[in-house]
Amino acid sequence: MAKILITEDDEAVRSFVARALEMEGHNVDLAEDGEDGLDTLRAANGNYDLLLTDIKMPFMDGIELAHNAANLFPGLKILMMTGYADQRERADGLDKIVVDVVSKPFSLHHIREQVRLALAA
Repeated sequence: MAKILITEDDEAVRSFVARALEMEGHNVDLAEDGEDGLDTLRAANGNYDLLLTDIKMPFMDGIELAHNAANLFPGLKILMMTGYADQRERADGLDKIVVDVVSKPFSLHHIREQVRLALAA
C-alpha cells in the first residue's frame, strides 16, 4: 500500500485519519504542523506517495507546506483538508500541485475514498 504523511495540528483528527488509513494497509507517518511536516519530508527525501495536510495550522500552514513540498519534491501528490470554507477558497489557486481539498468533518469512509482517489490521480 501507500506511504502517507499526515500533517494535522488537531491530535484527535490526526489520530482518526491515521487509524482509518492504517486499517486500509497504508504506512502512515504523522506531523503536528507544517514545519514538522516539511522536516519529515526532507528527512525522508520526499519518499512518500501522498502528503495529506490540514490547511489551517500554526507555524506553517498547509498552503505554505504544499508550496514548499511541491518545490522540493515535484512528484509528490498532495491532498488537503480543512474545516473552514475560507481556507478551502485559499487552496483554489493550488490546483497545479494539489489533487483536491477535503472538507471537514468527514467520515471514515469519505477520507479513505478521497485518499484512494488522490493516490490514483
